[in-house]
Amino acid sequence: MTQPITRLNSTDPDFSAQLQKLLAWEESSDHEIHQRVLDIIDNVRKKGDQAVIDYTNQFDLCNINKASELEISKETLKAAWDNLDKDKADALQIAADRVQAYANKQKMESWQYTEADGTMLGQKITPLDRAGLYVPGGKAAYPSSVLMNAIPAKVAGVRELIMVVPTPKGIVNELVLAAAHLSGVDRVFAIGGAQAVAALAYGTESIPAVEKIVGPGNIYVATAKKLVFGQVGIDMIAGPSEILIICDGKTDPDWIAMDLFSQAEHDEDAQAILLSDDADFLEAVANSIDKLLPEMERAEIIKASLSSRGALIKVNSLEEAAEVSNTIAPEHLELSIEDPSALCEHIRNAGAIFMGRYTAEALGDYCAGPNHVLPTSGTARFSSPLGVYDFQKRSSLIFCSAEGANTLGKTASILACGESLTAHARSAEFRLK
Repeated sequence: MTQPITRLNSTDPDFSAQLQKLLAWEESSDHEIHQRVLDIIDNVRKKGDQAVIDYTNQFDLCNINKASELEISKETLKAAWDNLDKDKADALQIAADRVQAYANKQKMESWQYTEADGTMLGQKITPLDRAGLYVPGGKAAYPSSVLMNAIPAKVAGVRELIMVVPTPKGIVNELVLAAAHLSGVDRVFAIGGAQAVAALAYGTESIPAVEKIVGPGNIYVATAKKLVFGQVGIDMIAGPSEILIICDGKTDPDWIAMDLFSQAEHDEDAQAILLSDDADFLEAVANSIDKLLPEMERAEIIKASLSSRGALIKVNSLEEAAEVSNTIAPEHLELSIEDPSALCEHIRNAGAIFMGRYTAEALGDYCAGPNHVLPTSGTARFSSPLGVYDFQKRSSLIFCSAEGANTLGKTASILACGESLTAHARSAEFRLK
């Protein structure tokens, strides 16, 4: 590497400051982009299908004349699946089955209990009526993202799942369409960008409005999701991909270097960090990085990522590594150590935890089963992976018997009077015996 990867040591007096500087990342708040997206959203709200058609022709270099041409038929999705090579079809099916098996365990169920006086309290679980899935198109086509977003929605019981995917110059990714068929997507529209997000949020003559929008996208898509939040729910605003590896020095350094590459190759802003209590091992991994990097198809991106945001960090112990990890709150955390279960007890903040030397993060991206849509940029401190829960709503249930209303009414009246809310108090008092 022409620029060496950052080396840090937890014993340095300014280690905390150095770590925070390394972690600092703020999405560009380009006011011009913000305004452009606002204009697009406003135009789609006012002109509906015509605005979506105009933007699709402008940005994706298509030649759409009427709204019906925007929708990709179910027959086309099935044909994409039927025509897949066997190896690809088998891989997609295995991944889909594993994602579904994991999602099935997440499904929340309604519950209730009855108190001695007949008062019933509970929680009712209801799926969203309609959800929208944004899938990148063109060169950045991710069939795995279709599975990870669509299958939990279907397991949750979402009545209708609408997918949008741009098709620049009319180019369709057959693997993405096949994944949509396999995961039960109901309707697919060949649109993208901020205009697709706006159409999903507000609806047009042809594109139904949804209750929640999930899925990754570029800066225009992310900005649009921020701006329509409140009108609809969104999954999250994802930052650059991240991997943090804690290693005891006994894993093959080539494996660890390649695991760092696996996230660094996403883009120049991705972050790959290794923590170890073995200084010689850190040096061995640095040598592996130099040896393996020239072999990589995306070597320049990896080099830029590791040089600007990567790090090899020496810590005093694995327990200290866990505390540093909790500060970082990584999207992906590999515990490449002898006893990952023991160290996992010390981990509080992480999107997904990959346990043991043989568990490469890449397995989680595609087919392990847990969702690969994960919190980034430290948000694992307070948020969680995408799951079935994100497509279900909770409603509280309260049923008071006459006796229960008498008991609770007296308490409510006292508290309401204490807040000077007389109508609240009277409403409860009317039902007293």
